[in-house]
Amino acid sequence: MRQSRQYQSPYAALFWSCVLPGFGQFYNKDYIVGAVLIVLEFLINLNSNLNISLIGSFKGDIQLAHQAIDYRWALFYPSLYGYGIWQAFNAAKANNDKMLGNDAGQRTYLSGFFLGLVLGMDFGLFWHDSSFITHFRFIRLLDFPVFNGLTLGLMVGILGHIMENMFYRKHKAAHSN
Repeated sequence: MRQSRQYQSPYAALFWSCVLPGFGQFYNKDYIVGAVLIVLEFLINLNSNLNISLIGSFKGDIQLAHQAIDYRWALFYPSLYGYGIWQAFNAAKANNDKMLGNDAGQRTYLSGFFLGLVLGMDFGLFWHDSSFITHFRFIRLLDFPVFNGLTLGLMVGILGHIMENMFYRKHKAAHSN
């Protein structure tokens, strides 16, 4: 008979998945999902040349950052990254609810943030080379595809989280009356 799982910190699962998609799933003992995410991460990372673009970005070599990255593969990475973090966080929350005997009705958390993160990162990767960015020297850092993707991803993610909370409160208030 399968023993029940122990308490899993949702934030530890989230941070492990931020390190590498799949690590949060290993923390949660979801080994199959974790292995699939790690394999996909390596496949996408290698085919997109993301690490070479990161090295160029951190060195300040804008030419290397632009030339190295293959956007046909790189645009898959935000989805994989966001899903890995979201799934690890929510799996840990569901495990803890089940362990404590709470039937939360399969509520998911931070969906707006992660959806916004993925969309923002994709748009940031795609629109990093705009005339607006190159015209203003103080935001020249956003001309790097990875930095622009992360910046726009976090901004849209925060907006998505705010919108999700507003919708959830309205929905909860409407059903409690």
